[in-house]
Amino acid sequence: MDFSLHGTGAGSRARRGTLTTAHATIETPVFMPVGTRGSVRTQTLVDLAALDPQIILANTYHLAVRPGREAMERFGGLHRWMKWPRALLTDSGGFQIFSLGKGDGVRIDDAGAAVTSHTDGTKLVLTPESSIAMQRAIGSDIMMVLDQCIDSTSPRAHTRAAMELTHRWARRSLAARGDSPNALFAIVQGACFPELRRESADTLAAIDGFDGYAIGGLAVGETKAEREDIAELTAERLPAHKPRYLMGVGTPIDLLEAVHRGLDMFDCVLPTAWAQQGIAFTSRGRVILARGVYKYAEEPLDPACPCPACTTYPRSYRSTTCASISS
Repeated sequence: MDFSLHGTGAGSRARRGTLTTAHATIETPVFMPVGTRGSVRTQTLVDLAALDPQIILANTYHLAVRPGREAMERFGGLHRWMKWPRALLTDSGGFQIFSLGKGDGVRIDDAGAAVTSHTDGTKLVLTPESSIAMQRAIGSDIMMVLDQCIDSTSPRAHTRAAMELTHRWARRSLAARGDSPNALFAIVQGACFPELRRESADTLAAIDGFDGYAIGGLAVGETKAEREDIAELTAERLPAHKPRYLMGVGTPIDLLEAVHRGLDMFDCVLPTAWAQQGIAFTSRGRVILARGVYKYAEEPLDPACPCPACTTYPRSYRSTTCASISS
């Protein structure tokens, strides 16, 4: 993987760059549509190809549960399995440890996390080594280290413990990568404590071998202002010559604010999740298609958008939502 920084904005920390992987050359800043299980919700593969995203995100935990590592190895990876020719980034499963851990479904110790499958109740053990092995089987262009994500409003002692565990798991993930050509990103944690975020960024940046850095543990309880401040101070500590990825943030205004603060890559399930509910992000703001005012509307969903859904169908066509919201 190669990252070239082409310039920064005047009066802003916004950056323009090019991220080159084995399957695509990606212009940054970039939003990555979420294809958790190997498909992007609301989009057929034909529709997705027409939108031309150069990279999408898939999830290691969900693909490990079903269809599993053996299937990925037999198919030669997710690219062939889903017939996707462009780049893939995979989350490590750290967020699923967090989300499932709100109940009784997760046990975490230094070795890893024992997770109760959300589908059939079977046990899945996620360690830095098993997460990287699964991501190598998937054939991700960009892999993520296994991390411990916690609620952003967690107390300091719990936050420090999770951050330090994330650092230990990051080192093990790097060792497990071995000679794989897949890129590997570290993940900065530290909740909403500025000094812990700085410490985490500095610690990970000092470890040789990471191809990029992500900011995790945001959009999980903090205010919008806190998220923007933490993202900015963390980005300032990360190496300028490597890509910076803000995980789990995806409303239009959040993306603009994050780009302004020097972030390069983003993902979020909101656009496609809301599209299933008849809600679209447009150039004129959020449109809720279920409202009666759109019952007899004939104008395009978004006159400023050139995608087929917006230029062909009226807003009252309930099964159609703006295709560009997933890209």
